[in-house]
Amino acid sequence: QVQLVESGGGLVQAGGSLRLSCIASGRSFSSSAMAWFRQAPGKEREFVATIGMSGRSTDYADSVKGRFTISKDNVKNTVYLQMDSLKREDTAVYYCAARKWGSTTDNAHAYDYWGQGTQVTVSS
Repeated sequence: QVQLVESGGGLVQAGGSLRLSCIASGRSFSSSAMAWFRQAPGKEREFVATIGMSGRSTDYADSVKGRFTISKDNVKNTVYLQMDSLKREDTAVYYCAARKWGSTTDNAHAYDYWGQGTQVTVSS
């Protein structure tokens, strides 16, 4: 059974940093793209960042470009999201997602596996 488990969320002041982790189990994702999405209260789920199988190919939403960094450790079957210069509008539940196979995409429907989410709250 495939599981994605996120951790690292919490409460942080604006301008601060957090590092999210997503550990995958049940299969290897070394040949799969993985991504982070987020959903704020009353809003639809939105794309944040994605990373390709080797970790060299990445893409970001414009709203987080230059502040967030996605990375992947295929040995640990883990994907990370380093979030710096956090803003109040980054407050959301952050979800990890993985594809069975295929390259990076910002389309949530292309992802086959999802974690339960971790709450990130940025205070002013």
